[in-house]
Amino acid sequence: MKKCFIVPFLITFLFQTNTFAQTAEDYARVNKDLVVFDDAVGLKLKKEVNKKALNAISTSAIKEVATAILDKKYQPTYKYATYKAILNPRTLGRVLSIGDGYSKYENVTGVYLDKGEHILLVDGIAEGKEVKLYVPNWLRKAPNPENPTEDPNGWGLHKQEFTLKNGVNIINLEKYGSLAYISYFSNAPEEEKPISVHFLTGKENGYFDISKHTDSDWNKLIDKAVYPILDAKGKHIQTAYPIEALKKYAYGRGVELISNYDSLVYRQHRLMGLVKYNKVPQNKILSRVNYNYYMFRDGDGVAYMGDKVGYAMGMVVNPDVVIKGDPCWGFSHEVGHVHQTRPMFNWGGLGEVSNNLFSLYVTRSFGNKTRISEQNNYDKARKDIIEKGISYLADPDVFNRLVPFWQLQLYFEGVGSNPDFYPDLFEAFRKQEAANSTARTGDWATDRRRGERNPAVHQLNFVKTACEVAQVDLSDFFAKYGFFFVGKLEYDDYGKYTYTMTQEMVDKCLSEIKALNLPKPKLDITTLRD
Repeated sequence: MKKCFIVPFLITFLFQTNTFAQTAEDYARVNKDLVVFDDAVGLKLKKEVNKKALNAISTSAIKEVATAILDKKYQPTYKYATYKAILNPRTLGRVLSIGDGYSKYENVTGVYLDKGEHILLVDGIAEGKEVKLYVPNWLRKAPNPENPTEDPNGWGLHKQEFTLKNGVNIINLEKYGSLAYISYFSNAPEEEKPISVHFLTGKENGYFDISKHTDSDWNKLIDKAVYPILDAKGKHIQTAYPIEALKKYAYGRGVELISNYDSLVYRQHRLMGLVKYNKVPQNKILSRVNYNYYMFRDGDGVAYMGDKVGYAMGMVVNPDVVIKGDPCWGFSHEVGHVHQTRPMFNWGGLGEVSNNLFSLYVTRSFGNKTRISEQNNYDKARKDIIEKGISYLADPDVFNRLVPFWQLQLYFEGVGSNPDFYPDLFEAFRKQEAANSTARTGDWATDRRRGERNPAVHQLNFVKTACEVAQVDLSDFFAKYGFFFVGKLEYDDYGKYTYTMTQEMVDKCLSEIKALNLPKPKLDITTLRD
């Protein structure tokens, strides 16, 4: 399986076009034609409107809609809808200490807008509230498809963006046509009123919603799609995958596929303590196709390459395959990047480690063998870290670095009799982050703010907090893996880091753990393996 990536600083290319870019004459023309309607969003005609009045309409899109309404044949399934505000992903990231990785495209419209001019009628936007229309380029490929990773425009989503206002919105898609999404976010979505949007132009591509659709609906959406990508929504996941892949790998199995995705994400929520502490977000993670690299995570969610038959799409779109072996690991790995807790469990050196705690937990929960067991990382970690007396961070093998974190799970779910160890630990970290002061103290125990770059600071905080949460003195265990390694280490982990640990820092941490007067583990945790 190819290496996966987290791409933290991908450039999102944006073609922003203000709705007011159209001329005053354009708006005057459209507003003149809209007088036939008796409501703000163009769904009801005035009583006196007849065929003669409709023939006077100069805007073809308005004339077409009005005629269909008069003939009682207008039944928009997707072109008209109401949209609720969604918690801002950045706010969610701060609350959960996970960064900004949840979807920015949750209000799916199911409408395809081709290149050119389009008319939308909008109602309900509160004064001072910003609502936008996003039109992402799902089909974008590198200038040289034979070498897709060498893309001068990056791997991220490109989108055209338009600020919406109440009333008429005339937009012009200059670069490409694509599916449309309403960006309506709030820091307090429960306080916001829904907005209404009516696309007078565009075509209905539809989208699958597991809360109301069946496999029969799934097949109809695939068969009748007017665009090569189909949106699907689960409880915890949102997908934008090629019709070709859905037809090949998941035809007739939409409910099972999205259910499997929901379960994969839910299990990560469970390990994070979001289930136990009633903090499971209503926001969704976006899983999409890309045409640059095998699989990666960026600021817009997780992405899987879709060009080659049997490649990443074949692994993540097949309902059977996605919960087995490498595909289960790969999907969990990328979503794990979204859920990495920063910086308390994602300090420099854990970029490709702490996310894999989720991978191990999820893959094993589906009955798969763990990768570190199959790769014999237990023996490798003992030989290369413990027996050499080095810091686990000095081992170049990220799977060896993962072993101690997984052994804690094995101990506490077994003889340690505390299966909620990690859920409680994640919750403790969230509380620490919420209580953080912006003032640096220089004390490792209190200076946990995001701006602290020294991995040793966060590492010691992890050690002490783990002991407090478990009510077990784990210092001997951590010592064997070099968590108290005194010295300096310089390395790259999606950025340059310098680990600096002093004996004074170690002594202070050990002294505070000793003062807790906790019992030692019932066995040597470094001997555990699954």
